[in-house]
Amino acid sequence: MSAGKTSFMKWIDARLARDPTLRRQVEEMLAEMRLEQTVAALRADRGISQRELARILGVSQPAIAKLESGRVKNVQLKTLARLAAALGGTLRIEIVKRSRPARIAAR
Repeated sequence: MSAGKTSFMKWIDARLARDPTLRRQVEEMLAEMRLEQTVAALRADRGISQRELARILGVSQPAIAKLESGRVKNVQLKTLARLAAALGGTLRIEIVKRSRPARIAAR
């Protein structure tokens, strides 16, 4: 694949630039995916199976599989901290300023 953007990628970029709600949703989904991939990669780097990690945390192996696949929503910070500690990592939460403020939707 060439280094330049495809017409589809350009179309997506244009849509994201015009639609702040869509951009926010995409950013949230990408952040979730990064979390899931980081957990799975750290577990694999440590040579720990899902079953072993589940035993350490006192949960089921399917619970770990769900977490790593993104099928768990609203994971508690306490759970993430325990998970990071079990994998020999640390949990870092960061709030950063965006270049353009997002509109906050009324709930």
